[in-house]
Amino acid sequence: MSSRIPSGRPAARHGWAQALATVLGAMAAMGAVAALGLWAAGATDLPGGSFPQVVAATVVTAVGGTVELSGDAGELAGAEGGLTVVPLSVTLAGALVVGRCFLRPLRHRAVAGAPELAGWVARIAALWLLAVLGLALAARHTYELSLGDGPLGDLGELFGIRPVVGFSTDVPPTVLIGLLWLAGVLLVALTVSRGAPLPAGLLRFQTSARPAAQAMVLLLLATVVIGLVIALVVAATRGHPAETFAVILLGLPNVVWPALTIGFGATWDGRVEGPFGLPMPHVLDEVLRTPDVSTLNLGTLTEHDGGKWWWLLVVTAVLLSATAFLMAARSPAGVRAWQHAVRMAVALAPAVLMICLTARISARFGLSVLGIGDLGEGLSGQVLLRPRLWSTLGLALLWGLVTGFVGALAARGARRKSRTGR
Repeated sequence: MSSRIPSGRPAARHGWAQALATVLGAMAAMGAVAALGLWAAGATDLPGGSFPQVVAATVVTAVGGTVELSGDAGELAGAEGGLTVVPLSVTLAGALVVGRCFLRPLRHRAVAGAPELAGWVARIAALWLLAVLGLALAARHTYELSLGDGPLGDLGELFGIRPVVGFSTDVPPTVLIGLLWLAGVLLVALTVSRGAPLPAGLLRFQTSARPAAQAMVLLLLATVVIGLVIALVVAATRGHPAETFAVILLGLPNVVWPALTIGFGATWDGRVEGPFGLPMPHVLDEVLRTPDVSTLNLGTLTEHDGGKWWWLLVVTAVLLSATAFLMAARSPAGVRAWQHAVRMAVALAPAVLMICLTARISARFGLSVLGIGDLGEGLSGQVLLRPRLWSTLGLALLWGLVTGFVGALAARGARRKSRTGR
């Protein structure tokens, strides 16, 4: 693997050692972010010394793996539960490290052969599979629940009921989805980087695909940075810094990316009950804590907390317009405005689809004794948050067309002024 760059200097190696460094670096980054976030959330107080297993489970879910909840309360009781949530802060940390390490050996290259790229990807994928498999096997633990004082506790003591709950991973789907996650990250990294080489057969696509992909990645990262600034201000001025840092380290994109879609008019359905809750801002939890499934959009937020939430519309319009301008500015000058509009729409729709698929939340746990429903808010609850997918994608296409056209005109004007200034 000693291909040479045009200057004659040997290109950086990308063998097994570099692949191992890539995988270990990504796992270390995700593990550190997950551990710090869980520590801020108070997970170190979990019984049975289960903190390492919880960290492993968090990393598994961050790469798309599945964690299953299980319960055993004996013949006279029943337990049920389910959990679907992706800690996107952990996901983002791993994706950034994987992308950076994947591209580093390929820098300073104009073209890379398909066999060379395939070999480099295969090395990373083989080691990644082993790492995800190890985490999936380690992410399991069981806990014994207390029914507390009162009649339910007396019933449990009378009938010898000792509820046990636990979590584990479904290993085959976890490994498969983890590999698909890796493939997606590597593909995005290769598409986004202006310095990354492509096989000769794909070079004709880079002038159209790369500006759009770069713009979408910058849009997503910009929303995270804005959310981070707001979160730090909240932590400094309103107290509860531990909870705020837990959200930052575990699920900041889970908050800001759906907020981006709400800003351009999308609607999410959700419900919150029991001791569970949604991350900041607290108004989300209040809007959705209703007897039935509620809607979350600009209208319901404004009704609940005054007119200040309309700033989401303004921020979203500015972000999408800036993204469209950047995409047009990095595209060849001969591309027409309507082509930019179409490319912006085609690029924004998959980005929004990714948000809809990864930011949804479903958590449910319930315990009953002798047919008596859920045992109260201490031992049961539900959190649900899901987008109205097709209407959200339709709005994304519409906003992409409009902002893409406006951004193209603005970029054309900027180019004209630049030429005149010279």
